[in-house]
Amino acid sequence: MSVTIPTIETERLTLRALVANDFDAFADFHASDRSVGVGGPFNRGDAWRRFATFIGHWELRGYGMWSVVEKASGLPVGHVGFWNPEGWMEPELGWIVYQGFEGKGIALEAAMTARNYAYQTMGWVTTTSVISPDNLRSIALAERMGATFERKWETPSGHQALIYRHPAPEALQ
Repeated sequence: MSVTIPTIETERLTLRALVANDFDAFADFHASDRSVGVGGPFNRGDAWRRFATFIGHWELRGYGMWSVVEKASGLPVGHVGFWNPEGWMEPELGWIVYQGFEGKGIALEAAMTARNYAYQTMGWVTTTSVISPDNLRSIALAERMGATFERKWETPSGHQALIYRHPAPEALQ
């Protein structure tokens, strides 16, 4: 099987496949304390394995994470997309914005674009976001997108998380 990872453009952003040149920004985020909500901090080797896993996820599941690139600068400013590792209950819509790019609406724009792609192109009728209880900014973003708290969940790795359910496509019209 060989999957072509779609490229999606918005006015300010390009969502595209992760490429080797994205790794330094990815590793910097994953080495920081900001990565605690996704199991970090990670050393560079562990960040590389996570990076490669994100790329391979597309081949295994037919969907995955995109690199979020700011058109104006050409820089990778985060990643967004879908994650469904072994032991997960269903696909999750997740987002990360790298340091220095927060507060510009990038996460909202990228996450809405990814969710629209899942609904309009892949035919999904819902998705979830799995959020660390102390990640108040991600909780606020999920709620801004219309997602509602569904339940608490312990991930397969033992982390406590909150499940937010995104509205069905027809509820967004």
